[in-house]
Amino acid sequence: MRNLMAILAVIVILLVSVVPVTAGQTEQDIVAKYLRKAKEKQTRHLSWLSGHFGMNRINRENDYNAFATYQSNLISNGSIEWLGEAKSFGIDAGFVFAERFGWSLGGEYWMKMGTNQSGSFDYSPGGTSMTIENLKSEIQVWGVTAGLQYFVMNPPSVVRHLTRPSVRVGASVGFYQASWDLFKEYQNLNLATSTPENTNITYKGTGVGFSANLGGDYPLGWNGLVLGADIGYLMLNFKNVSWYNAQDQEIVATYNGTPEGRVNLDLSGVRGRVEIKRFFSW
Repeated sequence: MRNLMAILAVIVILLVSVVPVTAGQTEQDIVAKYLRKAKEKQTRHLSWLSGHFGMNRINRENDYNAFATYQSNLISNGSIEWLGEAKSFGIDAGFVFAERFGWSLGGEYWMKMGTNQSGSFDYSPGGTSMTIENLKSEIQVWGVTAGLQYFVMNPPSVVRHLTRPSVRVGASVGFYQASWDLFKEYQNLNLATSTPENTNITYKGTGVGFSANLGGDYPLGWNGLVLGADIGYLMLNFKNVSWYNAQDQEIVATYNGTPEGRVNLDLSGVRGRVEIKRFFSW
């Protein structure tokens, strides 16, 4: 009898110790918990795809705006606009390689910016007078980028992706190319002869851009889509913008007609971006 009582006492103690752990949990909850853990072990990768629209506020103090002011003074009935804002579109593909870290590759395309006006304009460079039939000074930019992001708050998970608003910081580096088309009557500068060429071909330049940003993501609750927004600063300066003639002589644009006034396309400035993103597990 004493042995039976001892066995019953041990059983009661074991039941008392187990009940607080499983209290409030149904059998379905326990099964779901273990299935979720098993799925997390099997699915180890998290990626995303996104499309974005950006607006860049270019710093007002730059060579191009000095060029626009100088040339506008030579045009009696027209002017070349300053660079102010630039709109861009792009796509990114990213990969989360740690709980809070992700890297991405992407590309962006800037819409044309500058001046393109039809009509007749009176142009007087170097004391001569001529007529411009199309006052054009347009810049086109495209680039490819690689970036690193750190999720400060509520990082996405492999199983549930993004269920709460998140905050992140990031940095990126990119390779960019700029093309600049000027009206054909513009008095350019041949660096080899110090005289203008008779025509103007597209001026081109390449540059490396660096950016830092602060952003966040918000789950839309529809088809796994996420709305993202960023604000940051882009450092992008195209140096050695030029074209070459048949004699391989370098032709440049200047804002005062001298080699010292050579125009570099500095497009640095504050930028904002909104994007639609979707995470994928695999």
